[in-house]
Amino acid sequence: MPGWTFTDADQALMERWIDPFLPDRIFDAHAHLFRVDHFAADAVPDHLRGAPPQLGLAEYRHLIEWIHPRRRTVGGLFFGLAFTGQRDANNDFVAEQVASDPAALGQMIVSPEMEADYVRQEVKRGKFVGLKCYHTMARIDGPTWQAPIEVYLPDEHVRIAHEENLTITLHMVRERALADPVNQATIRRYCERYPNMRLILAHAARGFNPWHTIEGIQSLRGLSNVWFDTSAVTEAGAFEAVVETMGHERLLYGTDFHVSHLRGRCVAIGDSFHWIYADEMDLDERHTHLRPVLIGIESLRSLLLACRRLKLSDSQIEDLFFGNARQLWNVPVL
Repeated sequence: MPGWTFTDADQALMERWIDPFLPDRIFDAHAHLFRVDHFAADAVPDHLRGAPPQLGLAEYRHLIEWIHPRRRTVGGLFFGLAFTGQRDANNDFVAEQVASDPAALGQMIVSPEMEADYVRQEVKRGKFVGLKCYHTMARIDGPTWQAPIEVYLPDEHVRIAHEENLTITLHMVRERALADPVNQATIRRYCERYPNMRLILAHAARGFNPWHTIEGIQSLRGLSNVWFDTSAVTEAGAFEAVVETMGHERLLYGTDFHVSHLRGRCVAIGDSFHWIYADEMDLDERHTHLRPVLIGIESLRSLLLACRRLKLSDSQIEDLFFGNARQLWNVPVL
């Protein structure tokens, strides 16, 4: 898959749209750190073939300059990617990487079979601020894309997050994401039962098809412990729905690094969505020559569009990129 380069097309869009939009300080609320050898040799995701062998904090800081040029990326919320690989090694790697930076925070990958006491112990040992679950670790018959939240984020893990004042980043699944009544009921139940747990709904409540977030966002109205991140969403509608219903204070900027540095975008199609990557495109279309750019640029341009449509002030935009994270995690101003 083409990636790990910064092209003239990337530079042109950065200069025209993104550079004038970005505030001075940025906190990245959704980024992955890992080594490729955390995956089994026969299970390395296709999009990581040709990637650097290690994507740690130093590599992140270097590569993030492509989409945050000359900005102070003050810190971030980092977690692993080896959900079905060497999870423990990936968790240890993240803990080691963030240990020397007071504004770099770590979340621990948790699989549903982990005992609650073990989760608590490992959170304290690694000085993690939260938990990261993922549907591919669910043990169900059939595709995990259809898994209810409880199967990969069990109640006892949410209880630990409540007792230890942790965040949880949740990438919900099921075909209609937040528009699914089963997902809505679980999120509300967890948030009301465990008020000290802070839930972050990744990808604007998996708003890759913005209509799912638009349709379902009202179900979360009134919850005081739910947030959303912008990571890898390339259509503006989900961002607009979050801000209009929950307030701009609940939206956190995130890149989904390393995905941010792949080339392509996600598009809504009917009641679903589809990821289109550069190596899958016919670049010589009938009416034009396609010049795909980094997903991180596409997502930033979508966030810019939402901010313009919503007429957010400069200070509100600064909140999306830093202020909201500072309030949520007490991020130091360095």
